[in-house]
Amino acid sequence: MVKLRLTRIGKKKNPFYRIIAADANSPRDGRFIEQIGTYDPNQEPAAVNIDADLAKKWLKNGAVPTATVERLLKNAGIEK
Repeated sequence: MVKLRLTRIGKKKNPFYRIIAADANSPRDGRFIEQIGTYDPNQEPAAVNIDADLAKKWLKNGAVPTATVERLLKNAGIEK
């Protein structure tokens, strides 16, 4: 099963996330299949960059987004 989820990069107390497609059994910051965007909660408003074509491709192929990624996709105007 493939999930669309966040993986954390960045320094301590300064989070920065990649939005990735990964196998559900792989660790949070482990191996992933493809990066589809980034999320920076430190900026005001939070900066979200998502490749809409890749996101739609993964959703069409049955990838399940986590709750946070689902909210980010909805805010970016990308629906299932």
